[in-house]
Amino acid sequence: MDLVSLISETVIQLTGDGVVQELGVIWQHTRELLIVPILKFSVFICLTMSVMLFIERVYMGVVILFVKLSGRKPENRYKWAELKDDVETANSNYPMVLVQIPMYNEKEVYQLSIGAACALSWPSSRLIIQVLDDSTNPDIKDLVEIECQMWASKGINIKYEIRSNRNGYKAGALKEGLKHAYVETCDFVAIFDADFQPDPDFLCQSIPYFVHNPDIGLVQARWKFVNANECWMTRVQEMSLNYHFRVEQEVGSSTYAFFGFNGTAGVWRIDAIKEAGGWKDRTTVEDMDLAVRASLMGWKFVYIGDLKVKSELPSTFKAFRYQQHRWSCGPANLFRKMVLEIIKNKTVNLWKKIYLMYSFFLVRKIVAHIVTFLFYCVVIPMCVFFPEVVIPLWGLFYMPTVITILNAIETPRSIHLVICWVLFENVTSLHRTKGTFIGLFEAGGRVNEWVVTEKLGDALLKSKENNSPAIKSSRKSRFAIFRERLHLLELGMGTYILVCACYDVVFGKYWYFIYLFGQTIAFFVMGFGYVGTLIPPS
Repeated sequence: MDLVSLISETVIQLTGDGVVQELGVIWQHTRELLIVPILKFSVFICLTMSVMLFIERVYMGVVILFVKLSGRKPENRYKWAELKDDVETANSNYPMVLVQIPMYNEKEVYQLSIGAACALSWPSSRLIIQVLDDSTNPDIKDLVEIECQMWASKGINIKYEIRSNRNGYKAGALKEGLKHAYVETCDFVAIFDADFQPDPDFLCQSIPYFVHNPDIGLVQARWKFVNANECWMTRVQEMSLNYHFRVEQEVGSSTYAFFGFNGTAGVWRIDAIKEAGGWKDRTTVEDMDLAVRASLMGWKFVYIGDLKVKSELPSTFKAFRYQQHRWSCGPANLFRKMVLEIIKNKTVNLWKKIYLMYSFFLVRKIVAHIVTFLFYCVVIPMCVFFPEVVIPLWGLFYMPTVITILNAIETPRSIHLVICWVLFENVTSLHRTKGTFIGLFEAGGRVNEWVVTEKLGDALLKSKENNSPAIKSSRKSRFAIFRERLHLLELGMGTYILVCACYDVVFGKYWYFIYLFGQTIAFFVMGFGYVGTLIPPS
């Protein structure tokens, strides 16, 4: 056989069915030796993380049930007695309190927050209101300053403080605020973000814990959401945050006397701040950073679930995404920076160290985000292509159902939205997981990104009454408006899950498509921007 004939025969063999068969063999070997083992290992990892999260949720459920049945309220665990007016001593039995209100271009809410702080029921001679204005808009700065001057003319001891830069963002503003000479007379500092409105008796309810318990460094109140009914997105946010406050914070307070400071609606003993090293801007969760350091110094924290402060939930999807990035990236980055410090600490006992590293940081701030996205948005959809990878029913259905019930039960009025909450949490876990990895590995330029959460205040209510836009925005073309509403990550994930769902309908045998089609809709709804309050252009 000559060379030409040999080449011709080889070409014939490699064409038609020969090529297909060769490719089929290669794919089968790749599938059996590489893809399936990797997928099975991924399922094992996801199930392990799910078990960790399940045990944590059940544990907290048992503790919170015991707390409620036994009546272990803060006033029963710590000394608490109402402070009395004393004209003869000029109310010197009331400690000096500083109220800090950090602001940044808060046009819609500055009047509400300043007015609520100035209405606090506390002797005026024992109270200083400090407005820390980092606004870059000169018109808004003028409005805030005029508001402070108006309250000062009514006899309120209010200070309007500005800086020449925004170094350290909120942490930098709070740190600079404590440097003023008049703060040396204060024993405690209450902090309220610009969208928070405390009731007049806030200080009367919180300060006595400090007065009668010198080892308490922080008193944290609960958030009450004034705009929870604004849209579907705020309703599901309320479900998540109610669980955080009613369970996570309560369990930490009643068992380990530690929980993460929420950055607002709380009161600090100034000595505790100083002993812990003051405010630091090394992460985007300066509040949690300070709380961990103060706890490692031996200070105790008290959470008062019955003391509620009005606040506002982000009602636009854009604002919510920025907030979730900060709330997921910051804790992961703080864990990276503090894990050795926690291990080496000799002040707190071993159990508190374990609680801090495992329960507070690892499970709640890292595992919870990663397993939600990896398992329910990546691995389960992928398994439809590989029926030999079997996910046990206890991991696929029973454990997630228990976790969902334990969360939803804290917001009974929204129990009918539980399916929407699950799908919404799975979609947002995309950004939480991304933020977690950025924080853990300090990857990219967003690890210290700080974007102030946009607030609407009562602007939305006024817009509905006047039939006008809530916030005036610049005129843009229809294409620019449409492009801004597109979120490519969500659309990409939605497309991936849709393909998996369609394949499962035709070839699958585990009925995953029932869940996958619902998750696809959730990704597309959020990907096309049809969630939250839509701010129309002017």
